[in-house]
Amino acid sequence: MARLKYFKIFLSLLVVFVFSIFAESAEIRILHINDFHGFAENYKPLGSEKLMGGASYLAAKVKKLRSEKPTLLLSAGDMIQGSNWANLTEGKSVIELMNAMQFDAMVVGNHDFDFGKEVLKKRISEEKFPVLSANVQGIESLKPFIIRELSGIKIAIIGVVTEETPTATHPKNIEGLRFESVESTLERFLGELKGKVDLVIALSHIGFHADRLLTENLQDIDVIVGGHSHTKVETPAVVGHTIISQAWEHGKALGILDLTIENGKIIKFHGYLEEISPETASEEPSIKALVEKYSSMVNSLLDQKIGVALIDLDGENVRKRETNLGNFIADDPKAKAGNRIRDIFLGNELLKPEKEYIVSTNDFLVAGGNGYKAFSENLESSKDYTVIGGVIKAEKLVYSDASRYLRDIVVDYIKKKGILEPKTEGRIREVLEK
Repeated sequence: MARLKYFKIFLSLLVVFVFSIFAESAEIRILHINDFHGFAENYKPLGSEKLMGGASYLAAKVKKLRSEKPTLLLSAGDMIQGSNWANLTEGKSVIELMNAMQFDAMVVGNHDFDFGKEVLKKRISEEKFPVLSANVQGIESLKPFIIRELSGIKIAIIGVVTEETPTATHPKNIEGLRFESVESTLERFLGELKGKVDLVIALSHIGFHADRLLTENLQDIDVIVGGHSHTKVETPAVVGHTIISQAWEHGKALGILDLTIENGKIIKFHGYLEEISPETASEEPSIKALVEKYSSMVNSLLDQKIGVALIDLDGENVRKRETNLGNFIADDPKAKAGNRIRDIFLGNELLKPEKEYIVSTNDFLVAGGNGYKAFSENLESSKDYTVIGGVIKAEKLVYSDASRYLRDIVVDYIKKKGILEPKTEGRIREVLEK
């Protein structure tokens, strides 16, 4: 009888030992990109002679790394808007690319709203993967989170986008939408998911610094895959027990994060960026054909000659100081002759707060884009101020043509002039603070 007891004890210990061997750990891989902005073609970044990026090279790298272990392919937002390759089709080309590459999930970024709410809804309907954003209310097809299982590990992926989106895109693009607090939204869903999953990933489009701050109050996030700040995080940061990664921009790098998980805990990780360029990867033929299809459509438009520039046009510094390109655009944009005041002579006299002046600008600023309220508040003070179908009407609005893009006005102006040689003229002068 005693031997039988000893045998039972020994057998129990053996079962526990054998079970611990087979339940040791699981490995999963997270591949991720962010702030792609439609850069499907490789290109030379400003100041570099090296070709970078290229969706066909990115796809080949993804395919190889996916074959090695159970993998999730994620996008941290700002995918469908930016380059001509994307803009010509309002992001449809990018969605076709992402479907072909078999993405598992994407969080919507602030610039994914740039074509307007209805276009975004259409793009989401074309996607073969879930598009996430837990803190956006008003688009039913945006999911707050998904749960996926890899190697027996239950993984929750929660999407969040920056609360600054309403001022980072044209106000008409987000009419009827509500952007809630990222932190309180995550806190709510973390509570809902507690005990139901082994791993929580925040797919975030709020910026690297904001991601780090987020972990100070939310300790239940295991991994943050981020975007928005275009940060090149070559080695993931760890704040508390949260791993934070971001993969630069424009498909110039692929983020790779390998996790070893045991009993619902990450016990080991290895994260890095894999540079994407013709020098470091082969091409995926089907993706190459897809990219070339849309490139030919773009080139058929962009290869048209509209004028000749005798000097380089400085578009890099237009947000920093006076440039010849900025002056050139400021000197035009009139849609019809005589509908714009050409000259206002102020001499050396400062603008007087009690006086009204006529200013030419674009509809983005007029509508209060980037939080600039001076123009919109002035128009709203008009007695007859109305907005109908996105068109502003007000007595203080001297001229507006909502049917034309600024780019088309500039193209027409270039065609009319034929030869361009704009100069800087000291219109903006920097004054150093004493």
